[in-house]
Amino acid sequence: MDTRNAADAVAAVTATTRQGAVRGTREHGVAVFRGIPYAAPPVGALRFAAPAPPAPWDGVRDATAFGPTAPKPPYEEPFATLLDDPVVPGEDCLNLNVWTPEPGPGARLPVMVWIHGGALTRGSSAVPVYDGSAFARDGVVLVSLNYRLGVAGYGLFPDAVPNRGLLDQIAALEWVRDNIAGFGGDPDRVTVFGESAGAISTGVLLASPRAAGLFRQAVLQSGAPEALPRPHVRTMVRRMAARLKVPATAAAFAALPPQALLAAQTVVQRRSSPLLGGPAFGIVEDGDAVPGDPLERLVTGRAAADVPLLMGWTSEEYRLWVAPTGLLRHMDRLGPVTLAFGALRGRATPAEIRSARAARPGAAAGEVVGQLLTDRLLRDPLRRLAAAPRRATAHLYEFAWPSAVPGLGSCHALELGFVFDTLAMPGATSLTGPGAPQPLADAMHAAWTSFATTGTPGWAPWHRSGSPHRFTHPA
Repeated sequence: MDTRNAADAVAAVTATTRQGAVRGTREHGVAVFRGIPYAAPPVGALRFAAPAPPAPWDGVRDATAFGPTAPKPPYEEPFATLLDDPVVPGEDCLNLNVWTPEPGPGARLPVMVWIHGGALTRGSSAVPVYDGSAFARDGVVLVSLNYRLGVAGYGLFPDAVPNRGLLDQIAALEWVRDNIAGFGGDPDRVTVFGESAGAISTGVLLASPRAAGLFRQAVLQSGAPEALPRPHVRTMVRRMAARLKVPATAAAFAALPPQALLAAQTVVQRRSSPLLGGPAFGIVEDGDAVPGDPLERLVTGRAAADVPLLMGWTSEEYRLWVAPTGLLRHMDRLGPVTLAFGALRGRATPAEIRSARAARPGAAAGEVVGQLLTDRLLRDPLRRLAAAPRRATAHLYEFAWPSAVPGLGSCHALELGFVFDTLAMPGATSLTGPGAPQPLADAMHAAWTSFATTGTPGWAPWHRSGSPHRFTHPA
């Protein structure tokens, strides 16, 4: 008897979607389905179009391996060493994964939908740190998804619908609404969560009328709702068109091989930085999915006012972008020039610069400006959102444990392995370094699980005069 095949048969598990049946695997007591299409492959006429429904299939579709990742350029050093970003080739990149403790109707378990970060140009659901096993182990159905990136997802063209990557995310949430009960999930108990660009996306989804009713709660990790100025995004397309020697239209770009687009995108996006600003690919107001500035809609209007929020940041977000490259040392050497740049980029008055320096006695110019820009771009908007007059409840946190990797401190993205309880996963130590404290992962993962299950992470909602809940070790 072939015992390997017998073991495979025992491990196999099936579920049913509206398009057809899928076969996953049981791994350590958790059922896992990978690479399920939630939309048609974005190729041919669909390359720069809104997502279309996936085609149905006969029989049982294999869902045991991650599906293709969206086309993206690789990270360059030193970020390639720090940030794991696997590539799965193929065109059917609009796919998602499900981890569930109980696949089948009737369980009605809480659901969490993960939207990955990567500046809307990199990342995927196949990153090992995003493994959903711990959430399923603790009674939550975890869904992670891929969406179009860079010029394919966010390039602004005169002849194509904008915000295609955001529309992909909405299509994935519609798939969850229509299918997740068959995987043991409750479509009325969905929490969307994301980090960095994934948190920005989550914030925009909160404000989008197209996403209304698709989720009950939201978690924003190190990212605030924003829409970029249309000229910023249009500039990226025009720079690419100039390099490619084609018109800046979707039709012209669609006629080129994907690798040619990626090569041009790699060059033009070197000039943009999440911290330093400049033209970039991003979400724009479009009069439909994004009818206005998302933060203003959430703060001053009634959009998603009844959606409970969990939001926060790391203590030293800026270090990921400026420490590994040596830019932080350069900023420190420039001193007054760095402070002047921080005042300009952060729209800070001289009095605010003096206050920022006084709040960090002995800090060099790079740290002062880094923290000032983090306040302007991240902490201040999230506090505004938490304090919105019609806001139901909002819980704030700060992740303060410093990495063992020299220079990183409590940097951007450091909390991910703790939230997912995946510190033992390959690649997790690239950011944390050796000896990351498991008790801190236990506490942080439990807070996210509690929020998805009960609506509270375990501490009181934030008030204007209060401080965010602090995650550090020892506590």
